[in-house]
Amino acid sequence: MTQKASKTDFANKDILAAALAEDVAGALRTAISRDGKASLLVSGGSTPKLFFQHLSRADLDWSKVFVSLVDERWVEPSSDRSNAKLVAENLLQGDAANAHFEPLFVEGKSADAGIEELSSRFTEMAQPITVVILGMGTDGHTASFFPGGDNLSAAIDLNNTPMFSSMRAAGAGEERITFTLPTLLNASLLALHIEGEAKQDVLDAAQGEGDVEDMPIRAVLRQDQTPLNIYWCP
Repeated sequence: MTQKASKTDFANKDILAAALAEDVAGALRTAISRDGKASLLVSGGSTPKLFFQHLSRADLDWSKVFVSLVDERWVEPSSDRSNAKLVAENLLQGDAANAHFEPLFVEGKSADAGIEELSSRFTEMAQPITVVILGMGTDGHTASFFPGGDNLSAAIDLNNTPMFSSMRAAGAGEERITFTLPTLLNASLLALHIEGEAKQDVLDAAQGEGDVEDMPIRAVLRQDQTPLNIYWCP
């Protein structure tokens, strides 16, 4: 693991969620104070729900925050499979509903065909990205960097310039869209949020020897560009 990574263990999910929300809100406030705007990319799945709920209550000017997802299934935002729906129901509540949320989907197009339009939509996102929150699967994937993914090599290539990549993989289910690794690393605060002993075991394995494409989270752990803050609880 890169020396720029640090890990904090929390006693339970609620304490972790509150601490992560506080750190994220602080980073967003700092960016708003300095630049007049901030940007936040979050991950989907069941793990971040409690964090979203804590963050939604943060005292900051949400109207100046641009929110999107690190990656997404290529489905309608209204779909139960959509992480956009998860964000809408758990984060974009109360004052946080005033944030500008941009889903990762283009109606009537494939992920490949939608990349150009998505890229134009994200020209307003504050750069560098203020906060990126990653998750990790038990297969060692993060974002939509799946083992065996058809565009994995390009998506995690640190010399690659596109903002987005499509992804198809046996473990991914639907076709997916993801921010590329160089884009995600261009963040002021980069965090990995994981919970449970099984995820700790995966992290331990990822920190060992082995190919990056077997456990793509290694691409984040081994880079030395951006400090990685790991938040974990049992």
